[in-house]
Amino acid sequence: MDYIKITESPSNHNDLELMDTTTILQKMNEEDQKTANAVALVIPQISTLVDALAERFHKGGRLFYIGAGTSGRLGILDASEIPPTFGMPHERVIGLIAGGDRAIRKAVENAEDKTDQAWKDLLEHKINDMDVVVGIAASGTTPYVIGGLKAAQTNNILTACITNNPGAPITEVADIPIEVNVGPEFVTGSTRMKSGTSQKLVLNMISTALMIKIGRVKGNKMVNMQLTNDKLVDRGTRYIVEGLGVDYAYAEELLKKHGSVKKALEAGKL
Repeated sequence: MDYIKITESPSNHNDLELMDTTTILQKMNEEDQKTANAVALVIPQISTLVDALAERFHKGGRLFYIGAGTSGRLGILDASEIPPTFGMPHERVIGLIAGGDRAIRKAVENAEDKTDQAWKDLLEHKINDMDVVVGIAASGTTPYVIGGLKAAQTNNILTACITNNPGAPITEVADIPIEVNVGPEFVTGSTRMKSGTSQKLVLNMISTALMIKIGRVKGNKMVNMQLTNDKLVDRGTRYIVEGLGVDYAYAEELLKKHGSVKKALEAGKL
C-alpha cells in the first residue's frame, strides 16, 4: 500500500468516553465543519463529471451508483429521490449496493468482497457505453466497487469514483476520481461520519447539477416534481401563482389538469 489510508487514521480527539455530552457534540461539530471545505476542493472534478453526464443524458444515457455499506446506501438514497424531486423515470439514475436490496437495512456478510458481483448487477440493467458508473467507497479499497468500475472501463463505459482516501486503488479504475480528504473520523475509522457526510454532499451536487443542466429545474423551482401528496400540490400551485400571476384556485386547476408545474406554466402562457 503506497498511499496513506486517512480513513483509518487515529481521531484528533481522545478519551471520548470521558467527555460530557455537550463536549462530545461540540467536538463532532468541529470535525463536521471541515467537511464542506474538503468538498469545495474537488468541485473541478465534480464539474467534469456533471458535464460528461449531461452530454450522455441528452442522448438517453443513465447514471449508476455502486457501493457497499454506508456508501451504497447513500447512492441508493440519492437515486431514489430523483423521480419525486425532478420527475425523471426511476431507471435513469440507479443505485446498486453490495448484497442487494436486503443490504439497504441490514449488513450482508462478505457482500462487499465479491469482485465480480457489481458487474453482474450492472448487466441486469443492460448497461451500455452511453451510461456512467460512479463507484462510492470511503476506503477506496472495496472489491465490489473496484471490480465493477474495472469491468465498466473494459467495456468503454465512463467511470468516476467518490473516495475519502486520495490515491486509493479505486482511483486507478476511475476516469474521473473525486477524492475528498476530510481527515480522520471523530470515532477512529467510523466512515459513516465525516466521510459519509462528504459523500452525501457530493452526491447532492452531482445529481442536482445534472438535473438543472438537462432542464428539470426552471428559475430555482422543481417544476417537474411528482405531485404525490397535498404538500407538493400546494407547493406546485404556489409556483404557478408566482410564475403566471394568477389566483390560487386557477393555478391549482391548471396544475391538476396538466399534471406538472412545467406543463401548467407552458399552457398558462399560451
